[in-house]
Amino acid sequence: MADASSGAGHDGYATPFSLASSRTASVDQDMSQLSWGSGSAPSLPSVDDDSQTETMSLSDSIRSSTMSLDSSLYHFIQENGRTYHRYKEGRYFLPNDAEEQERLDLQHQLFTLAIGNKLNIAPIPDNPRRVLDIATGTGIWAIEFAIQHPESEVLGTDLSPIQPQFVPENCKFEIDDAEDEWTFSEPFDFIHGRALMSCFNDPAAVVRQAYENTAPGGMIEFQDALFPMSYIGEPPTESALYRWNEMMLEGVNRLGRSWSNVQHYNRFFQEAGFENIVEKRFYWPTSPWAKGRYFKTVAAYFQEDMLVGLEGMSLKVLGVLGMTPDQIREFIAEVKDDFRNTNIHAYLTVTYIYGQKPLRLS
Repeated sequence: MADASSGAGHDGYATPFSLASSRTASVDQDMSQLSWGSGSAPSLPSVDDDSQTETMSLSDSIRSSTMSLDSSLYHFIQENGRTYHRYKEGRYFLPNDAEEQERLDLQHQLFTLAIGNKLNIAPIPDNPRRVLDIATGTGIWAIEFAIQHPESEVLGTDLSPIQPQFVPENCKFEIDDAEDEWTFSEPFDFIHGRALMSCFNDPAAVVRQAYENTAPGGMIEFQDALFPMSYIGEPPTESALYRWNEMMLEGVNRLGRSWSNVQHYNRFFQEAGFENIVEKRFYWPTSPWAKGRYFKTVAAYFQEDMLVGLEGMSLKVLGVLGMTPDQIREFIAEVKDDFRNTNIHAYLTVTYIYGQKPLRLS
């Protein structure tokens, strides 16, 4: 078991959050103590003027897989001390090495913790027959869904073969690009995608293919971040954090991508043909500057996720702006300081959206 605390230290900086590294880590929390309050989703966080007085402890139970999927068919690319996928080389900007895999598993806990330790918010049946998880990453969502729904057949797809080899019998993984033509032999009853912001050139086309491969009455759910970050009060335009957000937007634009597509998911779902669309937004503070145990807990996980992931997110994207790896790492050190600074009231908006394919098609 590992303890971690998230409070504010001297000079407005939060006490570092510590979480034991694990390929899969489940959070043992009494969610009645982590509720955001009334309503179906939390309201915007408010500033805790005395954040030093409230700290909290997190405990996690750890289990580890014993072997990774054989990747001999897909040797990885090494660049700037990190590894990247070779299949469809360059399609995805982030690394796939052990450090990134651990971050993805931590991020999984963040996505589930934010909605009450659940894998999804869509009102799906107890055991949907066929389930697809696109851009599955380490496969942790697919594995946990398969465990919770033993009668479902769960398939996870990704560009990188980094999923465990020993998984539940009702779960399997394939190396695939969701932007290629989908050639599945049968439709799915539930299609899930998470943290897709950096994955696709044309997310609307992915949603259309998902619709065509969803069974009548089946459901789709995306969980993703609205980038760039927002702020309570005036944006700190001179801060490294603010500049990082703006520079990342410019970098991905030069790479031919947009990280602003998440705001259009509702329209993409509608245009594809989905109905009964529900979208809920949640808020992840960058540090424990926000009031309440729920926001402080979410902030602890989000901060650790970003402190670990900033370098991997930035190397390729900021590199196209002409920065060297050393310059990027020096800049990222400043951004990390801002993530710890409880005087910077920044937060990330994360949307959870689901829709249903009509039972009867016109």
